Amino acid sequence: MEMESLVHPKERIYFTIALVISCLLYLALIFSLVGLVYIAVGALIALVVHGLFIGQLLGNGVRVSERQFPEVHRLVERLSREMELPTAPDVYVLQAGGLLNAFATRFLGRNFVVVYSDVLELAYENGEPALGFVVAHELAHVKRKHLSKRWLLYPAMFVPFLGTAYSRACEYTCDRFAAHYRSDGAYHGLAVLASGKKLYPSVNVAALQAQALQDRGFWIWFAEIFSTHPHLPRRVAALSERGVAVPVSDRSSPIVADRIEGRSS
Repeated sequence: MEMESLVHPKERIYFTIALVISCLLYLALIFSLVGLVYIAVGALIALVVHGLFIGQLLGNGVRVSERQFPEVHRLVERLSREMELPTAPDVYVLQAGGLLNAFATRFLGRNFVVVYSDVLELAYENGEPALGFVVAHELAHVKRKHLSKRWLLYPAMFVPFLGTAYSRACEYTCDRFAAHYRSDGAYHGLAVLASGKKLYPSVNVAALQAQALQDRGFWIWFAEIFSTHPHLPRRVAALSERGVAVPVSDRSSPIVADRIEGRSS
């Protein structure tokens, strides 16, 4: 029940709408011979394209394990237990040319979490718990089965604005989950995405929250409804509205294993 309270209300609303539309479209295609061919061909193409992507990921990424980035491995294992996941997903570190991000994906029943190397590098340099928030956010996608539901909702994702609205609601949900389990890294994690790994400690969270109310207008709104992610100031404001406290930053020493795992050294 505690986890259910973390789900953003709009996620359930958009999921129900998308589910109804997808079921109707699937039924319409099933009763048509041509439609069945379209479903089969589309599924095959999607499988091959995603398989190629996973192949590139597994072939070039560094898999996190007890022997490879063991601190991160223990962090993922602990968060997975706290979220009551049946098994922890496979985690890979991938060099992405300086991009600061992470994502979750699923292929043939296996869940994967990919952390870009600069996010991990940031954690080792500054000792901030932002990595914990980022990882918890991606694990929340696994917990909420956002990845496995995509096949069920696939037709509705082509309905203008519906697919992106559902995706944004899912992002708000995952922010709530991540802030629940790693509240000390919530604002740091979002500030990193907004300003980069060098400037984020200087970001004024209150001012960034106020920016969500100050910078409004047609073009900002219009840009967001096409996006799969809410604008970052709005994500910060949403956490503030949930009562997530702004932590006192600790930049006194480089990171060590215990600090990645959320304990003081």
